Amino acid sequence: MDFTLTERERSFQARVRAFMAEKVRPRVAAVHAEIAEGDRWAAPLPSIEALKVEARAAGLWNLFMPPAPEGMAEPDDFEFTGERLTNLEYALCAEEMGRIEWASEVFNCSAPDTGNMEVLHRYGTPEHKAMWLTPLMNGEIRSAFLMTEPAVASSDATNIQTQIRRDGDHYVINGRKWWSSGAGDPRCRIAIVMGKTDPDAKTYRQQSMILVPM
Repeated sequence: MDFTLTERERSFQARVRAFMAEKVRPRVAAVHAEIAEGDRWAAPLPSIEALKVEARAAGLWNLFMPPAPEGMAEPDDFEFTGERLTNLEYALCAEEMGRIEWASEVFNCSAPDTGNMEVLHRYGTPEHKAMWLTPLMNGEIRSAFLMTEPAVASSDATNIQTQIRRDGDHYVINGRKWWSSGAGDPRCRIAIVMGKTDPDAKTYRQQSMILVPM
């Protein structure tokens, strides 16, 4: 197996590494001071918000979204703003971001937004994309992902017990979630919630995801 990096792979790795060294690392003390000043989740941190502007201007924004798998067309004509790196290309960038615990947010590449954006891009309707994906893609809002439940081993999705039931034009969600990644952020406007919509189906066909405005 050839582990030699391509020119494109080396280029993105070097660009993120340089941005981390020249822009992000010098702001570590300022970010920690802002965190210490008060409630971490009361408002966005000014230093991180300023770095986001610089990262986007440098073309290092939304690096996580891969192109459509080989043989599969894009879901529609929605244009996702980003470099559309492969998983390998993004892994090299993520390794550099991971040297500072909050740095991925600077590049709009932090969880749970990354996974949620990919779900919305691959499976959302045009209305979903206009309402939620576009502002997430632009870093204007944040999102949450709710899967884990206190009573079951939630890493196995077949254990999830939250019920999602259709009631006329609405859905009723009945259950308890915790470790709800992203829900504490004041910018959170949409959550993807996992629950059981068809308890009588085969084990691996019982679960669904539902969008819940926050």
